[in-house]
Amino acid sequence: MKRRAFLRNGAASGLVAAVAPGVASSSERTTATASGTRVREISTNRAPKPVGPFSQAIKANGLIFVAGQTARDPQTGQVIEGDITLQTERVMENLKAILEAADSSLDRTLKTTVYLKDMDDFEAMGKVYSRYFPSHPPARATVEVSRLHGGRVEIELIALA
Repeated sequence: MKRRAFLRNGAASGLVAAVAPGVASSSERTTATASGTRVREISTNRAPKPVGPFSQAIKANGLIFVAGQTARDPQTGQVIEGDITLQTERVMENLKAILEAADSSLDRTLKTTVYLKDMDDFEAMGKVYSRYFPSHPPARATVEVSRLHGGRVEIELIALA
């Protein structure tokens, strides 16, 4: 289903209603549902802009759902060069920036999904990943995928607001 149709159907079913502008370097567009649930779109210049019709993150019902982040530089939008170590660091910094824009942090992460272009990168990616979650790491799934939209790793996450 296309995003516009999804949002239109969401509005008809009470998922989406009014939108309010956000703040300078990061922004939130707030939508109130018929049941009173607030849904916010999170956006920050400290992480790469989405390359398609999706949000960097959505905040709803006390949770933050962060879209998959690749190793793209926030200023240039280009995938950084380098091995899995450098690319994982860039991905984690992008995730961290988005969570901070949503008034949360990596230590509030509940679940991540890691997509690797090559499962042989699992150990090296895991070493970098573990530095960002030094205690109480979140639940995680890691899968190998044949194609990524740039780079060797993509990570999405769900965190507490």
